[in-house]
Amino acid sequence: MCVNVRPAGHPRGCCTEKGSLELRAYMKNRAKELGLNDIRINASQCLDRCERGPVLVIYPEGVWYRCESKEDIEEILRVHLVEGGRVGRLLIEND
Repeated sequence: MCVNVRPAGHPRGCCTEKGSLELRAYMKNRAKELGLNDIRINASQCLDRCERGPVLVIYPEGVWYRCESKEDIEEILRVHLVEGGRVGRLLIEND
């Protein structure tokens, strides 16, 4: 998940000012609670999708998501990481 920080007022914004640090911490805790011990919730620098953030990418598939809330995180954990599906409403397609 992107945790990049840009200066205040930057025209592109940044994922951190949109809550990515809190969402990443929540995702890490929930993944642990769900027993998803074979995955890592890593912090990354800029993923260059600043306007759509907070943004995360799941590897090895290379699936990109925007996530704005704990509910979005819950859906990504359940649908993508537990069930092996995709959360269509949160997908970021290739530009």
